[in-house]
Amino acid sequence: MVDASHDIPTSGLPSQLYKPSLSLLTDLYQLTMAQGYFESGEADTEAVFNLFFRKHPFKGGYTVACGLAAAVDLARSLGFDQDDIEYLASIQGNDGKPLFSQEFLEYLSTLSFRCDIDAIPEGTLVFPHQPLLRLRGSLIECQLMETALLTVINFQTLIATKAARVVHAAQGEPVLEFGLRRAQGIDGGISAARAAYVGGVAATSNVLAGRLFGMPVKGTHAHSWVMCFDSELESFERYAEAMPNNCVFLVDTYDTIEGVKHAIQVGEKLRAKGHELVGIRLDSGDLSYLSIEARKMLDAAGFENASIVASNSLDEYTIASLKSQGAKIDTWGVGTKLSTAYDQPALGGVYKLAAVRRPSDQGWQDRIKLSEQAIKVSNPGLLQVRRYISESGEYVGDVIFDERLGADGDVVMVDPMDMTRRKRMTRDLQHMDLLQPVMRRGALVEGSCVLTDSLELIRARVRQGLESFHSGVRRLDQPHQYPVGLELALFERKTRMILEARGHE
Repeated sequence: MVDASHDIPTSGLPSQLYKPSLSLLTDLYQLTMAQGYFESGEADTEAVFNLFFRKHPFKGGYTVACGLAAAVDLARSLGFDQDDIEYLASIQGNDGKPLFSQEFLEYLSTLSFRCDIDAIPEGTLVFPHQPLLRLRGSLIECQLMETALLTVINFQTLIATKAARVVHAAQGEPVLEFGLRRAQGIDGGISAARAAYVGGVAATSNVLAGRLFGMPVKGTHAHSWVMCFDSELESFERYAEAMPNNCVFLVDTYDTIEGVKHAIQVGEKLRAKGHELVGIRLDSGDLSYLSIEARKMLDAAGFENASIVASNSLDEYTIASLKSQGAKIDTWGVGTKLSTAYDQPALGGVYKLAAVRRPSDQGWQDRIKLSEQAIKVSNPGLLQVRRYISESGEYVGDVIFDERLGADGDVVMVDPMDMTRRKRMTRDLQHMDLLQPVMRRGALVEGSCVLTDSLELIRARVRQGLESFHSGVRRLDQPHQYPVGLELALFERKTRMILEARGHE
């Protein structure tokens, strides 16, 4: 027993991890830069930042935007409480003196989020260099939001994309997300479950995620249940007595074929009492062979509708292989390799300054980040993404353009990685602009996607998007490259800025 007269150490306890204020969920350099802006007289400077990624994850042909709702929630809660300020005041510089000035801390104590956010709605298929989110407002506020926005959107976008690939490999058969026990901590497990549902999984084993997001939850029993009893048959019988409406028996604890026989025996008893055997689960061994044999046995015993669920380190490639082998698996339980994005654990999204405007400026001053690698050179300006649609409804290309320049009439897109690759989008093509108003001066825009989009609508957007692109975009290996480029005037301005910065003009 715990002696109630003594305080339990709270260091690292989940109940102490999430406080009402999450404004310190940032890297220290965001705060040191913010003080630098403050001390340099830049507090009233306006800025535009773009959040984007440079390469599709998993060597795929598309990425699923996800995490906007959580990102907006974090933005709305920006504000440093007294505990935050006291903690920051305690941080010392290399000289042993306070790192942050009292004047700057007083400024932070009155800070609230008053920026504009334009974003691509969750569930939209997106591509490299396109801004998923555009933040406009106070330079200090925009800077302070960088880390939090990236950690939320990077992870959820990564998992939603992985889920969409796994679901595609399953070819219409339900996929269950089973990854909580292997996820990257509490928040990783919750966020992964939501993002996987966005990507198309049918349900999750994560009960808290089910409660928080209204997602279906699924699960049966583990090997420990079987091992607890003197025999496998007894364990199945006891489970059937306790949960007659949820009988999916895990049959591989000792011998899988014998386990299927025991499941059939108990299934017959269930049927006699007015219940049905829901199915069996395979969690080890040769899943192709075992599922085929199990299907024969179940069908011969009159359990044609009993489902065969498979788990055991599955991913999109394993599922595709099993299906090509004729495996008789109806439902796929995917855990570790989905919820941790096992083969690529980070998206690599970035957040770059694209323009600034000081009170004394007549207009926006574009900014660009250079690099020896062309892929790391950022795009300047107040960017928008326009998606073009053929008469048949297929998406045929995306153009990134500066809203100040527009993109009316015929538009020439230029591949920023290869200026010789160009494509003309004619004025007769239908189009839609992807970045939508979400917040204005810190307030949610009425009718914005964050307010109107349910999880089911977001999931439907993923399905509709996948159907609207060339089928080659969905390929797991060597996918078709969907055309995405800069509008010609934007490309030319970017080129001039690069040459000027390098002293060539």
